[in-house]
Amino acid sequence: MSQQPPVRSTGTPPPRPDASMSLLNNVIDHALDDGYAEASARRAAEGGGMPRTIRAKLGLAAGLVLAAAVVTLGAAEARVSAPVVAKERQELIDRIESETSAADKLETDVERIRDEVGERQRRALEQHGGDQAELVALLSGATPVHGPGVKLVVDDAKGTDTGGGGPRESSGFSDTGRVRDRDMQRVVNGLWESGAEAVAINGQRLTALSAIRAAGDAILVDNKPLVPPYTILAVGDGQRLSTAFQDSADGQYLHALQENFGIRTSISAEGDVRLPAAPSLIVRTAEPRGAGAAKATGQATAETGKGTS
Repeated sequence: MSQQPPVRSTGTPPPRPDASMSLLNNVIDHALDDGYAEASARRAAEGGGMPRTIRAKLGLAAGLVLAAAVVTLGAAEARVSAPVVAKERQELIDRIESETSAADKLETDVERIRDEVGERQRRALEQHGGDQAELVALLSGATPVHGPGVKLVVDDAKGTDTGGGGPRESSGFSDTGRVRDRDMQRVVNGLWESGAEAVAINGQRLTALSAIRAAGDAILVDNKPLVPPYTILAVGDGQRLSTAFQDSADGQYLHALQENFGIRTSISAEGDVRLPAAPSLIVRTAEPRGAGAAKATGQATAETGKGTS
């Protein structure tokens, strides 16, 4: 009796290589959502979503024509206005260049006239000063000077906003790290009091007629705006002047600004500092004392019966 061969088990089929990527396979097989696929099929069955009635088709055509007309009109206007805009721009550039050249010429004339005025003032000082003409010119700021002195640099605090408020009030400091005209006035007065013989700020020589004022956030010296850092040069006995200023009330004021508001300062004694002459010295009221003044003084003494010793 024949024996049936044993049935061989086929075993479990090997897993698919992409069996672990079922989620990715599902996304690939169903790239389009079922709802979108159904809507797309319905739109295709209805004629691709295009209007079916004549009125709708005419409306669509009119809209397309209107859009094309607007685009064409805009392009034409841009093409026509482009040369006009370019011409106006060139005219504006030419005008700016012309005004700049005129301003440069006026500035040159001002510098030339200032030199002439300064020269005439020096001659007048020599005539009226006699043997003291050089000293008078030095004290009045009419001549450049040089000699030992100090260099004091005052600058705004780091990261200071350029839109600060007004100058500090005398009752206390303002909550800002900007250097104000009042601060500069105190610094300059402190240097004079400490023994400075001549002072200049950023190359601007100070005289008995100089004024330090503010215009917004800018500091003006004789109506000339200065920008930080402010470099103050003073002629005098360098080391003694530096020590005397730092020990003075105004030096302590500057130190308080540094401690409380971060205003940066540095002072050093210099072997030789050079200060320019003042750009102009205009006296409108004072007159030199002469024979006429002496005569008027004598008349006043005779009338009042008082004299001076």
